[in-house]
Amino acid sequence: MKPLAGIRILSIEQFAAGPYGTMLLAGLGADVIKIENPDIGGDPARRTGPHMLGKGDSQYFQTWNLNKKSVTLDLKSPEGRRQFEQLVEGADAVVNNLRGDLPAKLGLEYSTLAKIKPSVVCLHISAYGRDNSRAGWPGYDYLMQAEGGLMSLTGEPSGPPARFGAPSPIDHMTGMTAMVGLVSALLGARISGRGCDVDVSLLDTALHLLGYAGTWAINGGEGAERQARSAHYSVAPVQTVPTADGWIFIMCMTQKFWESLILAIGRPELGRDPRFVSNPERFAHRAELTEILDAVFRGRSTEAWLEALSGVLPVGPVFDVDQALTNPFVAEIGMVQSAPHPADPEFKVMSSPIKIDGDRGTSAPCPPVGANNAEILGELEPALERLS
Repeated sequence: MKPLAGIRILSIEQFAAGPYGTMLLAGLGADVIKIENPDIGGDPARRTGPHMLGKGDSQYFQTWNLNKKSVTLDLKSPEGRRQFEQLVEGADAVVNNLRGDLPAKLGLEYSTLAKIKPSVVCLHISAYGRDNSRAGWPGYDYLMQAEGGLMSLTGEPSGPPARFGAPSPIDHMTGMTAMVGLVSALLGARISGRGCDVDVSLLDTALHLLGYAGTWAINGGEGAERQARSAHYSVAPVQTVPTADGWIFIMCMTQKFWESLILAIGRPELGRDPRFVSNPERFAHRAELTEILDAVFRGRSTEAWLEALSGVLPVGPVFDVDQALTNPFVAEIGMVQSAPHPADPEFKVMSSPIKIDGDRGTSAPCPPVGANNAEILGELEPALERLS
């Protein structure tokens, strides 16, 4: 089942935030047409290495562009604009992730495109938004982690501020947030016949990711700070602990799981220790508790502890990237799949995290720049015919 089959999305996009979001919709059946600038060779992500897939393509690019089509248009030229407007007539949405001042300059906002199709939804993904003093500023994921306060919360307390280890978490979350807005607006347009502008920015999303740490701060509470061992800000023990050959993460978010832990590790007397009887005491004495748990957990391997604790309380191994992706459970759930590429028949990609009726769908690489020009632009009426 492809719930978005029949929905056509035109996307002027590059790098990660917009492409990741539209890729999710393409996986759900939307016809996503990636509009690329022929003067610069298309999306710059195509040329971002080090792992290339022939000329003008890369693993980096394909990470965010599966199941799409590609056409080339110069939106600043009269002919390119004419073709774009014809495409808008048959589209449900127009997406861009450009600098905040560019949609108006390129005529991508609803007030302009509604004259062509009143029901079209116009999604704008930018660094800082379109309606403020920073509209003309460029911006990327890591800058948002820095200014959004997230780097101040990441890493060990004794170290410098650090970004998230994952390459593009703000881009990904912004893309997902934007797609919630887009699909919601599409549903509204189906009912009312009227589209709208939808705006999502990287900085807004980064700030929203502060979660309860942000709520505490804006309400005058004690601010969150970096915690040793990636620990929780108010619950203990929720942190990493060393094993004989690695690390695991334990999460005793409730009293029930604390009691399960101390029984499973053979230390039931810890439940009677006044320092650890309930969460406030455990949190206040977390340093002492950490020393005790470290001594216990270093006595067995990661595999042994996982066998003893899995299903008893929330626990997981601390894997590197290769270990995470070769985990037998990842194969069981189908989170890696083949997507044969002309330059690499064995090319593999992450499966969609969304399952419909138990099916994640299949993935096909985005074709070369402009590969779908004949198919898509060839359907358009020549200018002379439209004038006759």
